[in-house]
Amino acid sequence: MNIRVDLTDEQSERLAALAESLGVEPADLARAACIDLVSQPPDDFREAAKHVLEKNRELYRRLA
Repeated sequence: MNIRVDLTDEQSERLAALAESLGVEPADLARAACIDLVSQPPDDFREAAKHVLEKNRELYRRLA
């Protein structure tokens, strides 16, 4: 799938500078950022996992 994203000049410059500092092409960095974003678990899963971890924190500490 091809997607076009319009960036301001400032955003484009920041993307280019960051990509250069990482040694990658700006398009590859943008692609990686998009993949990372869509690969994140949904907020409801994240909240449920956080709740379980907090609820059982003492148990997990004792098991470690």
